[in-house]
Amino acid sequence: MTRLSFADAIEWAVEAAMARDERVVLWGEDAHMLRRNLLVRFGPRRVRLAPISESAFVGAAVGAAMAGLRPIVEVMLVDFIGVAFDALLNQAAKVEAFSAGCWKVPLVVRAACGGGYGDAGQHEQSLWGLLAGVPGLAVVVPSNPEDAAGLMLSAIDNDGPVVYLEHKLLSDVWLDWMGYGGRDTVAFDVPRAGASADVQLPVTPVPLGSAALRREGSDICMIGVGVAVHRCLEAADVLAERGIQASVLDLRSVAPLDGEAIRQAASRTGRVLVADEDYLHFGLSGEVAAIIGEVGVGVRFARIGPIETLPYARRLEDGALPRAQSIVEAAIRLLA
Repeated sequence: MTRLSFADAIEWAVEAAMARDERVVLWGEDAHMLRRNLLVRFGPRRVRLAPISESAFVGAAVGAAMAGLRPIVEVMLVDFIGVAFDALLNQAAKVEAFSAGCWKVPLVVRAACGGGYGDAGQHEQSLWGLLAGVPGLAVVVPSNPEDAAGLMLSAIDNDGPVVYLEHKLLSDVWLDWMGYGGRDTVAFDVPRAGASADVQLPVTPVPLGSAALRREGSDICMIGVGVAVHRCLEAADVLAERGIQASVLDLRSVAPLDGEAIRQAASRTGRVLVADEDYLHFGLSGEVAAIIGEVGVGVRFARIGPIETLPYARRLEDGALPRAQSIVEAAIRLLA
């Protein structure tokens, strides 16, 4: 077993993929600094510095993927993916369908997501619901280092476009950049688990669309991705002290969704609570409810998460995002 941070696990997966397949290339903003280890090993032809023009380098990556490469492009924050949305929405996601499978776009778009550190609604969004609503796009959100590596391996091997989202509160690189451990005026509610773990190398790829049951319980099932999984696990500990047994389902993929795992979890407990950092309306939580309802599973259902644009003020932001305490309170209301 090797102790890896969340960011190092992703780096391991990218390096392993680049070592075995010369078609795998990487480019992005500040790539020569952020991915200097990869630059040293694979050189500037395969690790390229991109200009601050997401529409340009994501669009170029679509063409490169169609031409036979397997690009990994790094958009600094998922909020900025709007600048490149035409390349994803109208090109990468549709090429295979429009060409009857003759053309593929094996592209990974990697971006940081999530809030909890006071950077407001243009830098802290999650947007996995928006992206997952585009047919042809896969969207993954790991919650721990082993899954971070395994999902990256599967994303690179996928023959279609994948948006790979890493939550900033799980990444030591992002925490350091945001001031964690360096400025006593900045405080983050960082999950006590998930940012680092013992990982068995080589990592086994995690199939897209495969959820993982992180905790078993018979009274209620709590569902989330990324940091929300850890909030749910913390909430489950509190609920256990009150005699309530909660299960926690880590979806890992938003598109495709593991519908069977969701239906089984709902059937076992009869109560489902979705904790989502993305906007509630027309997003992941509603899709989970639809999956349950369409097969006639009778459950009590609730969801918590932001409804309006994420605020800048920390007090307001803390109230908008799912926290362990707010999850506990929502679970008790659902059980009442």
